[in-house]
Amino acid sequence: MSEQKKTRHSEHEDLKTLNSEDKILMLYNDDYHTFDYVIDALIDICKHEEEQAVQCTYLVHYKGKADVKKGSYEFLKPMMTRLRKKDLKATIE
Repeated sequence: MSEQKKTRHSEHEDLKTLNSEDKILMLYNDDYHTFDYVIDALIDICKHEEEQAVQCTYLVHYKGKADVKKGSYEFLKPMMTRLRKKDLKATIE
């Protein structure tokens, strides 16, 4: 039975490894950009639908940050760069 548990644990670790490639694009609150500015940036850069962009913007405003996109580092890097060029605070975690 302990060998069975060991196998299950190993399979779980394999799943964690597969998902370790996924990163999160985080957007942080600031005190000078308007809601519309942030919403438009998320629609343009992250290809959000309007409703999703609005929800993310409210999360950023009230919680201080929000994950706005998930994917590989290579997929998220151009989005982070474009958000930063718009003077928005964004990181990949």
